[in-house]
Amino acid sequence: MRAPFASLALAVLVLSACSSTGTATVSAAAPTVVTTTEPVLQVYAAGSLRGALTAIAKDYEARTGQKVVLTFGASGLLRERIEAGEGAQVFASADTDHPQRLVRQGGWQEPKVFVRNSLCALTSDKLNATPATVLGTMLLPGVRLGTSTPKSDPSGDYTWALFEKANGLQPGTYATLNAKAQKLAGATDSPKPPDSRGTYAWIMDTDQVDIFITYCTNAVAAQAEVPRLKVVQFPPALSVGAAYGLTVRQGAPAAASAFAAALLAPPAQAVFSRLGFGAP
Repeated sequence: MRAPFASLALAVLVLSACSSTGTATVSAAAPTVVTTTEPVLQVYAAGSLRGALTAIAKDYEARTGQKVVLTFGASGLLRERIEAGEGAQVFASADTDHPQRLVRQGGWQEPKVFVRNSLCALTSDKLNATPATVLGTMLLPGVRLGTSTPKSDPSGDYTWALFEKANGLQPGTYATLNAKAQKLAGATDSPKPPDSRGTYAWIMDTDQVDIFITYCTNAVAAQAEVPRLKVVQFPPALSVGAAYGLTVRQGAPAAASAFAAALLAPPAQAVFSRLGFGAP
């Protein structure tokens, strides 16, 4: 699956200037105050969904009066927080594995895929990688490679799946990529950008690595923040798709299921599409 980039750059200029972790109260940014007796809805979501879900939840609040609080972070870390007792009512993960783990433990509904994504290479302007040459560029001894952290962040897991695919094309490649990959995002101790900066734009802008493998939507958002950066899609033989899973806590108020249903409805799906996500 390839993300539709043609109409993406303008939209992310508005929605992407933020880091991949944190909490946002959508109602606080609404232009008008809506009085409601409905309790606040707690939604935990993958950091790569920040721009899309912030826009969707703001519109949802305006239409329904339901207050929504969004908490963003690496999906694996959010799952651990839920397991530790935090009161998420909706969990939107960048994979289906973490929601499924909650289901197996009990108390959560079977997850549904609600959007898709894929991996891209976000590169320095000093490199001239193309889809045909990006693997060779990543393997060059002097090229520094950045990734997210597997297990904590599904983006890292998808990246290591890409390394496995690369190894099938060129035996020995996995060992090289695994050894040189710097896990700079998605863990509890990952370096944090300033509040006004996006994680991947900040990492690249401060010259920490030459290539960062991340979701294509993140890469395009980073390029919107730092225009000199380049976004390179992987060729079909290396393409790795990401299926995002959505689950609702059993026994949660009806508002939780209503919001989850809204994420699958055409208005929300149109927002996801504008920001480069694929349909479920």
